[in-house]
Amino acid sequence: MENTAARPTGKKVQLMGTCLCDAFYDDVARATVQVLEHLGVEVLYPENQTCCGQPAFNSGDWNASRKVALHTAAVFAGELPVVCPSGSCAAMNFHGNLLQFEESPNAAIDSLARRTWEVMDFIYHGLGITQWPGSLPEPTRVAFHRSCHSRGTGSGAATRALLGSVGNLTLLPFGQSEQCCGFGGTFSVTFPHISGQMGALKLDHILEQTPDVMVSGDMSCLMHLSGLANTQGRPIPTKHAIQLLRDSLIRQ
Repeated sequence: MENTAARPTGKKVQLMGTCLCDAFYDDVARATVQVLEHLGVEVLYPENQTCCGQPAFNSGDWNASRKVALHTAAVFAGELPVVCPSGSCAAMNFHGNLLQFEESPNAAIDSLARRTWEVMDFIYHGLGITQWPGSLPEPTRVAFHRSCHSRGTGSGAATRALLGSVGNLTLLPFGQSEQCCGFGGTFSVTFPHISGQMGALKLDHILEQTPDVMVSGDMSCLMHLSGLANTQGRPIPTKHAIQLLRDSLIRQ
């Protein structure tokens, strides 16, 4: 679903930190704040936020997912844009209408759906920044994996454009680049062998190009692929796209 949110008129946002930032990728949340503040955006972080509700939704527990989503909508109430460093969590908010299946329409969920942005999409399409001014300290070859949840949105094109304008950064083409990594949230738990084979095939194509780092806008994909790579004895550094933007601003 394409984000149809209007371009924000102010420079103040609410940050949805996501469960994976909270548990494993705290530097992604830190980098998001650093980049947005560098752009003059004031970042608010509601401390009572929890989860977008996607794990329960993907598992078929729609009642539990609805409760979590209603809490999220209440936490992020208001008119400010809600920025999220995760294509999958942002997509969950975009599709808030799914959580109203056999339920009355909910204005709070509708509002959250309209105001949510994935962070790279927000920078490029929301703030109108189409060229990134930074440069990495040394030449870096990057394999960018576009997650399934960002399909149909502006996030993939925004990420490629912004990363492609970073000095000393080369985006590498690789085979079957549009294929799923195999994670799929609870899919990887329910069907681990299928998930692992899909991830291994994705890694085959990526590693064939010998990148210095594998990048995505979804930490879940990075967690899945890096875990497989380590298990298979072919580890590769991983970063969220927002971390590269932040790192390109740091002068060594």
